[in-house]
Amino acid sequence: MQPATSNQQPATSNQQPATSNQQPATSNQQPATSNQQPATSNQQPATSNQQPATSNQQPATSNQNSIAVQAFLSNLDSTLWNAADKLRNNLDAANYKHIVLGFIFLKYVSDTFTAHQTKLLTQFQAPDDELYLDPEFFDESMQQSELNQREYYTKDNIFWVPEKARWETIKSLCNTNIGDELPWGSKFKGVALLIDDAFEAIEQENPKLKGVLQRIASFGVAENTLIGLVNTFSDTNFTTPTHNGEPIHLHAKDILGHVYEYFLGQFALAEGKKGGQYFTPKSIVTLIVEMLEPYQGRIYDPAMGSGGFFVSTDKFIQSHSGNRNAISIYGQESNPTTRKLAVMNMAIRGIDFDFGTRNEDTLKNPLHIDKKMDFIMANPPFNIKEWWSESLADDPRWKFGTPPESNANFAWLQHMIYHLSEKGKMALLLANGSMSSQTNNEGEIRKNIINADLIDCMVALPGQLFTNTQIPACIWVLNKNKTRKGEVLFIDARNIGYMKDRVLRDFSDDDIQKIADTYHKWQQSTDYEDIAGFCKSATLNDIADNDFVLTAGRYVGAEEIEDDGIPFAEKMQNLTACLRKQFSQGQELEQQIEQNLKSLGF
Repeated sequence: MQPATSNQQPATSNQQPATSNQQPATSNQQPATSNQQPATSNQQPATSNQQPATSNQQPATSNQNSIAVQAFLSNLDSTLWNAADKLRNNLDAANYKHIVLGFIFLKYVSDTFTAHQTKLLTQFQAPDDELYLDPEFFDESMQQSELNQREYYTKDNIFWVPEKARWETIKSLCNTNIGDELPWGSKFKGVALLIDDAFEAIEQENPKLKGVLQRIASFGVAENTLIGLVNTFSDTNFTTPTHNGEPIHLHAKDILGHVYEYFLGQFALAEGKKGGQYFTPKSIVTLIVEMLEPYQGRIYDPAMGSGGFFVSTDKFIQSHSGNRNAISIYGQESNPTTRKLAVMNMAIRGIDFDFGTRNEDTLKNPLHIDKKMDFIMANPPFNIKEWWSESLADDPRWKFGTPPESNANFAWLQHMIYHLSEKGKMALLLANGSMSSQTNNEGEIRKNIINADLIDCMVALPGQLFTNTQIPACIWVLNKNKTRKGEVLFIDARNIGYMKDRVLRDFSDDDIQKIADTYHKWQQSTDYEDIAGFCKSATLNDIADNDFVLTAGRYVGAEEIEDDGIPFAEKMQNLTACLRKQFSQGQELEQQIEQNLKSLGF
């Protein structure tokens, strides 16, 4: 996902919403409430023949720059991660991520603010610019005063950063003696409190961030360690990046957005099971976004974690030359710490959002219950047992049957169906058991959803994709505006992907494209054909004949093996001869072992 562009949407009093119909925020700006309507009800997702230009339409030189960019970012990742990892000696990943991600956020808002100041000053001094301030009437002090007019920043969607929160100020004061007076009158009490004061100042000036920035003084990190982090981030060239002496065509906000995403992934790996609560592997997120193609409309994630689906959607839109302001983002998260990560993730990229006013359990207390969404994407926790409340017994969301109290899988599925707009599409990750379970009413719910002809595609995923669970998973894709009525596409991707290390599997870009292209060709009835062992278009009658079980392997069958031309009888003769030879070798080996044992007195 690409970080903020010139359309960045900060949380300011002048902040403009994502769509033309959204009303401006009030001076007490909070995340959009249920009364705010960012996306109009007429907003519909782009159809397959309404897509913006694709990313293939790039200049020839873009490939060279892409290679240099990747090399630069890889080196940057390594440098910053090694610096951050020094905190591991004192803190576990669950805690030190707050310090490091806070530093990234602080550096970002400060850099964008400072860069905008420089741009404004240039405009003030350029006679042909509409912002020109004639020195005959505006002396240096008046220009400086004009430079500090907040409206110049808010109208261009730049966070207002007070003097005490600017990166150069923090860097210059890091080595101040304890008790010395600071420029704003208070006493210096250490680097951690200096940074906490910066967070406090940013939150006061930008109400949408209130309570979001994690304070770090309570972690008790040594002064030298914090100073080292400040220096490392300061030395990194975000504004004029180079690789091998050549300039890199990459904006500072793009760099910081990449770093934030990389760090979230690394922290998730370090935390293991807990990390999966806020981070879905990038390749899985990308696959779902590529399948749904969310060009415009309301985008919703009811179990948003750190907001990865929103990040990927923004990247998808920009890579296809779409309009990132044509979408409105809605999400909900029950974990307060994880919700903070999501807010910072959006702020870094300039994505406007409505996450409600607080963290809440989506199933028990949905914050967007009155909204209908055009695209819904989610990776809810698998097989959650402790989710039920008696208040949910007659919930209108359970249109296809009341979910079992012992498993929330079909509660999540029906919650998302309930929120779909008239032509909405959705995709969610669930445990494989959701495709075949017949217990506690799950089989009946699945049957009812199938008979309603809502299911577009089922994707069986390989194992070892997730940091937090080894439970095999699948993707359910549902569509209220199906092009192939009465049919479901089954894709068996269990043998696709590669082992990125000894533990985790991943999808390559080609793997993602193969699955997404198969789905789109099937939807459009263009160049699609069933491939044994990989994909099969099945009718609802076929599914009924299989007791409404949605396991992909039942439909796609086994991959065809090319005939090698050797007759079966000849194969069996060769195999039998080989087996007898191995039996003989085994007997010889047993005799040798017996002799060796006897020579040792056994």
